[in-house]
Amino acid sequence: MPSELWSRKRIRAYFGEITDFLDGPIENDAARIYKRGQFTDDTSQSLAILDALIENHFIPDDAMIARHLIEWAKQADAFNQNILGPSSKAALLAKMDGKDAGPFTSEAVTNGAAMRIAPVGCLFSRDEKKAQLLDYVYRISRVTHDTNVAICGAAMIAMAVSSAVDGQGWDAIMEDVLDISEQAVHYGQDIFGPSLSERLKLGLDFALKHCHDKETFAQKIYDVIGTGVQTTESVPAALAIAYYTKDPHRCSLLCTNLGGDTDTIGAMATAICGTKTGIQSFDKHGLQLIDDSNQVDLRYYAEQMVCFREKRDK
Repeated sequence: MPSELWSRKRIRAYFGEITDFLDGPIENDAARIYKRGQFTDDTSQSLAILDALIENHFIPDDAMIARHLIEWAKQADAFNQNILGPSSKAALLAKMDGKDAGPFTSEAVTNGAAMRIAPVGCLFSRDEKKAQLLDYVYRISRVTHDTNVAICGAAMIAMAVSSAVDGQGWDAIMEDVLDISEQAVHYGQDIFGPSLSERLKLGLDFALKHCHDKETFAQKIYDVIGTGVQTTESVPAALAIAYYTKDPHRCSLLCTNLGGDTDTIGAMATAICGTKTGIQSFDKHGLQLIDDSNQVDLRYYAEQMVCFREKRDK
């Protein structure tokens, strides 16, 4: 959070190296409203979507998802603060005004759909048809993002989480991600742009080549893959970083010092690492700080997801 949307150079000049939770600097327009341990809009929107799913017995409903996202945005003053992505902001404002959001959702290529989708991956077993997960992701994402680029990015993150929940190895997780990306590009409006799967393959090559040189790996991700708000940059960057670090704490530190859309890349990458390793791998003091800094019971959401999955397995 503290380094969100700053360059690597500026992060190093201001912080040196971030090694712990910090308040958002007053100089950072995107992070200044946050205090130490508070999570940003990525997690808040994930919880808003979960609220909508829980209310409707985990059946995605466009109007209900939009309502929960709008309620969160109003409560957080997100339309006035610099904490809503451009695609989500435009689509939600249109819906609030009773207008057709299609002109905005059909051109949305930013990472709003992918950044908030990770919990959905927990709902589906890897052994279930990927088409089922993909359809679920699409029905949730299209509320604000209805392009093949955005849907593909969201599906890749959800698939990584689903595969990690089922205990797959890291290479198998990435194989599942690349597999679902081939199907996901057929969902939503067809928008031109770089291939997410090809960028991910390049990121994985960097991870292997620089496995003992964290700084060089991070710089390659920053320079070549990109760390901006575009889905085609942030999603392959997050997946490659998760594959490289394989640990939520190590992952979060690399992301926060990375430069670019650090909170979103961190939300996606660390979600995958945390799913793979389990809650026992998280620092207890960090978990307590997050609980204390945010007025939400995260365990409630975990229990709801586990309950849904257990019912599906019966």
